[in-house]
Amino acid sequence: MPSASNEITSKREAQQRADTIRALREELARLERQGILVLSEEQRRSVDRHLDQTLTSLANRFDIDTTESEKQVSWGMRIASTIGGLALCAAVFLFFYRFWGLLGTPVQVAILILTPICLVLAAEFAARRERTLYFASLISLVAFAAFIMNLSVLGSIFNLAPSPGAFLAWGVFALALAYHFRLRLPLAAALVCLMIWLAAVVATWSGTYWVVLMDAPEPLILAGLVTLAVAFTARHGSYPEFPAVYRLLGLLAVFLSILALALKISRSYLLISEKDTAVFYQVSGMLVAAAAIWFGITRRFTGVVNVAATFFVIFLYCRFVAWWWDWMPKYLFFLIIGLISLGLLAVFKKIRLRLQEVRAI
Repeated sequence: MPSASNEITSKREAQQRADTIRALREELARLERQGILVLSEEQRRSVDRHLDQTLTSLANRFDIDTTESEKQVSWGMRIASTIGGLALCAAVFLFFYRFWGLLGTPVQVAILILTPICLVLAAEFAARRERTLYFASLISLVAFAAFIMNLSVLGSIFNLAPSPGAFLAWGVFALALAYHFRLRLPLAAALVCLMIWLAAVVATWSGTYWVVLMDAPEPLILAGLVTLAVAFTARHGSYPEFPAVYRLLGLLAVFLSILALALKISRSYLLISEKDTAVFYQVSGMLVAAAAIWFGITRRFTGVVNVAATFFVIFLYCRFVAWWWDWMPKYLFFLIIGLISLGLLAVFKKIRLRLQEVRAI
């Protein structure tokens, strides 16, 4: 096994290495056709043998896709497993809903407790027998849905008041699944639940009923910032693909909350008028997005740049509407928007080139 393969510790790194090898082969073939680089037969065999051994080693160790066709099939499998998991979640819910009233309370409680446990055991069984974890991911998603149903129905049976603590329990359960099986979908579900719990606790401290959290979503901004802090400060070690999920969910929580406040969809804790609040968050949204774009470029976080650039444009257009829509002729408004869009296109093109330069370093 080539020593370079031993340095790779995750499936993501292995897949990137395989993609690089495939691109290298295509470029070598192109250079040979153009007569720029001509390898002898012995050199060609040596290169092909080394690349084949590397791909075989990576495929055996990480079960990666070594061809474009395999990558397309893998995408189909991911989509199928996600859709299948959601469909099974619906099937479990509707099955219990159909027959639930026919069961006694002891049987109901036993089913609620045993269902998630059995599904976790099934996910463990599947994970031990397939490295791709498609079936484990699917079953884990169903186990998470069953656990949500577990607490919800138990609360209904025993007439318990709704509590944000349920989101904490759901988040911890999904987090355990994510880190045990190295699955990003349960991790995303866990982060959503934990951010809602944290925001609900903060809202409760301020005197707001947590159920109407989105009426004043500023606590969600705090929850998103905490998630981002975890992404940048915690050591993820054997989970190099997880920080990107933390960054994406944290950014979405921050930007979506700011957008709701900027569009006057939600009220604010700020002691200023509704109009001033909208202006404040529109401008703040642009500044935060610009800072995130700069940070993403310097740290080579392409996902951060893409999300921040999208929301920067949204906040910018919100400002344009506030400034010009009421008094400017509509044809002139859209003409200016079109010209500004062309300018933004040029700016984002330069940002893209900058990202490519950074990636090449």
